Amino acid sequence: MNNIYTGIDLGTDSIKIVVTEKIKDKYYVLASVSSPSMGIKNGFIIDTKLAIGSVKNALRQINEMLGIKITKAIACVPPKDCKMDIVVGTTNIIDYNEITGEDISNVLLDAIKGQDFTNEELVTAMPINFTIDNNKSVNDPKGLKGSILDARVVISTTAKEPLYRLLEVLKLSGIETVDIAYNSVGDYYSIKNKKYDELVGAIINIGEISTNISVFNKGIQIKNKLIPIGSNNVDKDIAYAFKSKSTDSRKIKEEFAVALSSYADTNDIFEIKNSEEVKEINQVNLSKVVEARIREILKLAKNEIKNLTNREIRYIIITGGLSEMAGFQYLVEQELGFVAKVCSLSAMGIRHNKFSSCYGITKYFDKKLELRGKQYNMINKEDMASLLYVDSSITNNENMLSRVFGHFFDS
Repeated sequence: MNNIYTGIDLGTDSIKIVVTEKIKDKYYVLASVSSPSMGIKNGFIIDTKLAIGSVKNALRQINEMLGIKITKAIACVPPKDCKMDIVVGTTNIIDYNEITGEDISNVLLDAIKGQDFTNEELVTAMPINFTIDNNKSVNDPKGLKGSILDARVVISTTAKEPLYRLLEVLKLSGIETVDIAYNSVGDYYSIKNKKYDELVGAIINIGEISTNISVFNKGIQIKNKLIPIGSNNVDKDIAYAFKSKSTDSRKIKEEFAVALSSYADTNDIFEIKNSEEVKEINQVNLSKVVEARIREILKLAKNEIKNLTNREIRYIIITGGLSEMAGFQYLVEQELGFVAKVCSLSAMGIRHNKFSSCYGITKYFDKKLELRGKQYNMINKEDMASLLYVDSSITNNENMLSRVFGHFFDS
């Protein structure tokens, strides 16, 4: 069976879509798109009509790349104001049989079904561990025998109204949302490995107008904080310092700035042309402005990590489009130490950190299916024959839970 998944991330600056295929435990990017967005702020819908137009435009581009129409996706959800709790579930294994994916689905369903979701909606239910007959805990009990299966689960919830508006925009754009996950979960799964799965660490995603800080313990998100400062503040600083237009400021940042001014070239000049004059900007002077703002963001993020947990942080990963700037790693090491690294996406087709969330949630979705012993394909059989492979080596309270999680709980 083909395992093809689509992840979509509705950001303030752009709509990101990534289509991946899993082949022999490896993930290949079939197509990716980053398209300008309107009507969206921090992942929340502020203008439905504009947001739908932005999503449709991004879908048109990805459909043209693939030669088919994408109609299903996993959606990134902003983790702002998310709430997390640990719950437990239990289920009986009939006749001491081997534990199956269905038993895992049952114990997870038992853990969440008694919770009160009156004011919030469930976003993720991530098992910490499983216990068979009160014995030693395991991460994946499938194939083992026992009579009672217990699970400790971290559930996270978010406010209903903004989530439903996001899902409604996707629906009106022609997308069926088959699952949801926080952007931060996607960020983690984009860099997930066995080492990080055993440690406590943090992920910093510098977005357009805000920066998200998430703490993970053994691969499970336990804390989250959003600070209202991001890449757009760098653009504003450039515009103020050099009296440039906002569009020019962004272009200067992306094409000319260096994150660490000591690595800038004193002889390198960027010219801005307008109807009145040609303005010259020295790379060193520009990079000093940029460096000051990035240092502020990293310092604020470092303080928030300390506020979120007193545990020893063994890794820090920085992602988001701004982290692609030349010299960023050196600046990160100065502010956060050598435990911190800039995210490096190795998959061909998305070698840019702005894709980390929507790429990672496709891997998260696959691992979620794998634990439950299930398979799922977001491309129907009719479209499979037409797929153009890229060269690469829900809106009401009563049915929201069942619609989003139905693939995992057989509902």
